[in-house]
Parts: sequence; C-alpha cells; structure tokens
Amino acid sequence: MRFPAFFDQVPGITLHDPLAELLGSVEGGLMHYGYADAVRLAGHSCPTVASAYWLGVRAIQALYGDAMPVRGHMAVDMREPFAAGTTGVVASVLGLLTGAAGDGGFAGLGGQCVRRGLLRFDADIDAELRFTRTDTGQAVLAQAQVHSVPGNPQTRPLMQLCLTGAASAAQRAEFGQLWQARVQRILLEHAWDDAVFHIRAV
Repeated sequence: MRFPAFFDQVPGITLHDPLAELLGSVEGGLMHYGYADAVRLAGHSCPTVASAYWLGVRAIQALYGDAMPVRGHMAVDMREPFAAGTTGVVASVLGLLTGAAGDGGFAGLGGQCVRRGLLRFDADIDAELRFTRTDTGQAVLAQAQVHSVPGNPQTRPLMQLCLTGAASAAQRAEFGQLWQARVQRILLEHAWDDAVFHIRAV
C-alpha cells in the first residue's frame, strides 16, 4: 500500500481511550491516528476528508491543550442534517478521532464508556461543527473554508475526461496527482491558516 508521501508529513494525534484500555485492546489505552487512517476509513483522500481530519485534530488540541485528550469523552454536533452533502463523510472521520457515535454507537459497559448519542446532526450552531468535552462542558466551534485553496485549473477538465471514460492513462494519472496536490496544500501550507481552518472557544 503506497500513499502519497505527504500523508506522513501531516501531524497525527494521540489520545487515551479508556474503553480500549479496559478491554486490553492497546497498551495503556493510547491510540494514535494519522491522516492515512482517515483515508483508509473514507476510502479516498479529498478536501472534505482532509478538512474533517484536520478540523478534528485542531479542535481536540484546543479542547485539551497540553493534557492528553480522552477519546470517547467528546461530543460532536454538526450543523447539517446527516443526509446533506458530505456530512456523513465528515461525521465518519470525526467519529474515528473522537470516538463519538450516533444512535448505532456503542451503548457502554455498566454505564461507562458510552459512545452512543455523542455524534449529533442538524444542530443549531453558527459554525459547521461544535466539539464539547463531556467532563467539563468546554466547547469549541470549528469551520473549514477549503474553497479558498483553489486547485490547478486543469483539474476540472481532466476530471470530466475521467468521468466520461475519455481520459488516457496519462491523463488519469495527472488528474490524481493534481487532486492530491490540492489536498497537500490544504493540509500542509494552510494547516494553521485561520482563513481556512477557524477554531474558536464558546
């Protein structure tokens, strides 16, 4: 399995997962996630997956500061309904990072480690996302503006050729390279650009 080299340059995040520790899933309950994990989950790398991953990482860091984040102790509220646009893709990536799950999530053990009901949709918030610590109630709002990072002008016509089956092998390869070049710019060049990734406490 060979991912684009820039995947390894995107910072990852380590969290303590009490459920994983309790069940002996990983030593110390420490779980590490990187961008490649989000890509494996979604099955592809795109601006939506990239922005969901990086918003999640930055929001978690904002909530916990220098402390070890606790997976499963965060709720995620999304402004859009589940079926709208790419909301489901974003929700999947954020569920991976935070442990938050919807109605079908883990119901807990003896009232502990409950994940169900921590991922919610159609929320009345003035940003794309809200992350809330369930232990302290501390929350941050998060919004991505990846449209402000344009792709190469050749990307769209190449996409049309690919979708209609008219692209050559070289053109298909070029399209993929241009597509990932934009993702790379979003995640590396604009990772700390507040105009692209906006996080604020509430």
